[in-house]
Amino acid sequence: MGLVATEYTDDSKRGQVMGIAVGGIALGQLVGRPLGSFMYESVGKISPFLVLATLIVLEGALQLYILRPAQFAPPMVPSTPYFTLLRDPYILIAAGTLCVTSLVIGVLESSIPIWMRKTMCATNRQIGLSFLPQSVAYLLCSILSGFLGKKLGRCRCSLLGMVLMGISLMCTPLATDIYGLIGPRILLGISLGILVSPVMPIIGHLVDIRHTSAYGAVYAIADMAVSLGNAMSHPIAEALVQKIGFPWLMVIFGGLSLLCSPLCILLCKPPTKEEKRAILKLECSVQTKSSFSLNQFDSQTTVTKIFLFPARKKDKPAVSGEVTSSIQ
Repeated sequence: MGLVATEYTDDSKRGQVMGIAVGGIALGQLVGRPLGSFMYESVGKISPFLVLATLIVLEGALQLYILRPAQFAPPMVPSTPYFTLLRDPYILIAAGTLCVTSLVIGVLESSIPIWMRKTMCATNRQIGLSFLPQSVAYLLCSILSGFLGKKLGRCRCSLLGMVLMGISLMCTPLATDIYGLIGPRILLGISLGILVSPVMPIIGHLVDIRHTSAYGAVYAIADMAVSLGNAMSHPIAEALVQKIGFPWLMVIFGGLSLLCSPLCILLCKPPTKEEKRAILKLECSVQTKSSFSLNQFDSQTTVTKIFLFPARKKDKPAVSGEVTSSIQ
């Protein structure tokens, strides 16, 4: 994401490209989960891991071939320190949104297979196919997130995504069979598409207006927030699902998503740093003064030429007799 933010400096274009990049995650989920469950059940336990290892090696070789380090110059703008970024409340809100999203999805994905086996007697293939509606909706909404963010605003899309995610989690325990999960799964995929994709360009925009335009550190913080949510989700799900059950677990984390959703409103119009604001004002004043002084100089020059140096008639050529007398 840092590389995308560096290459695409226009904020609108950056949002569209990041939506496509996040759509790659959705595409991996769309293909990976059904394919993994099918191969695990039909081919063998080791087959999905062999396919993943092969794809990772091919992806690494492709990155080394295309993203050659010698072709990229070192960044001219110094990076903002991590502690400075972590003290920024708006960056913490954006990173916290990603952390809560990752936590909620991790809790759902680690607990719903056990619940489906107990209540629906679902097989491994059915569990994998149950993620298919979510992945399709996630993919489509991620690609369309650039257009939606331009029309509705990225912060409003994030707010709507948090609300829809909370509603989908609360509706999940109401399903009695695998077909009853289609609606909540589609709603969850829509919420992820309009939540994760707009937050990524918001983070880059926050760095632009509040810090230096170096994106490696801030997207590392975003990645750490996602990893922290994933790391906490599985122990929390294992501890709570045994004590309160799966339905109450979904109600709690759905309520957490709804409670955190109003924080996205603060990302609509984040204030800029005073230093950058002063620089922008200074540049505007310098441009205004320079244009005014140039216009004033042109007018003064014209007046001076008119009143102090009036136009003279062209001197007539001297007669040869006058020239001779003057010489004498």
